[in-house]
Amino acid sequence: MTAGARFPSRRLFIQSEQWFHRAQASLPGALPCRKGCSRCCVGPFAITVLDADELQRGLAALSETVRHDIVARARTQAAELAAAFPRLNETPFLDDWPDAERDRLAAQFSDRPCPALDAEGACWIYPFRPLACRTMGIPVESNGLVEGACEVQTAVPLIRPSRALREQEAHLAGDEAEAIESYRQSRPGLGEELLLAWGFLPL
Repeated sequence: MTAGARFPSRRLFIQSEQWFHRAQASLPGALPCRKGCSRCCVGPFAITVLDADELQRGLAALSETVRHDIVARARTQAAELAAAFPRLNETPFLDDWPDAERDRLAAQFSDRPCPALDAEGACWIYPFRPLACRTMGIPVESNGLVEGACEVQTAVPLIRPSRALREQEAHLAGDEAEAIESYRQSRPGLGEELLLAWGFLPL
């Protein structure tokens, strides 16, 4: 993803962060998230092409030294993943990957930290983090059951998010899908999802 290939998706990132803060305020004591608590920053996960574009904006805002270190870690991690899953050498996009293979990759490399995580557990590109990172921490509700968003959160009392918050979350997901489709139309040949490490590398 080159620095010049920008798509106007900033509004979506801002709205998602605003949604998180509203949800956080409505769930007092339910979110143990704090600076340095980085368990959700360890292990590979999928991001979208919008996230990758945002990560490139973040890299451009860093000093050359920090940017070089992050990209070097991302290249090393991408090489490790591709060695174990050779189809990544053909394309970094995960659109046609079965869930079982995604799960196998995530389990095999579950100890790999995000390339942008510093030694103190803070994020170098925090203002430019992916949407999944911006909304992580809100308890998840499925089939009437509320579960923690991460293994740390299971140790605190969980409160059910309001229906209004969940409706807003669904609306944001719809906006994200539309933005991804528009982005891909502007750059034919791109897939929709790729692993985090590739978001720090030019596509």
